[in-house]
Amino acid sequence: MVQSELSTAPIHRIIKKAGAARVSEEAAEELRRVLEEVGLAVAKEALGLASYAGRRTVKREDIERAARTLLKGIFAP
Repeated sequence: MVQSELSTAPIHRIIKKAGAARVSEEAAEELRRVLEEVGLAVAKEALGLASYAGRRTVKREDIERAARTLLKGIFAP
């Protein structure tokens, strides 16, 4: 099993904040997996944007632009 970058406790809180009364461990684990995949995709896109701009540093603006590009209709800063 691969070590996750995110723990499940905050994932439980996110699901509860969305309105769930109870959250199964499997549900929290699946959302954690999905969020890590989405986060990695956004980070890779942001890295490409920074590289295109001639920078080695990924900036907040790169993350915002990458999120807007990849998460159209979901993410709006």
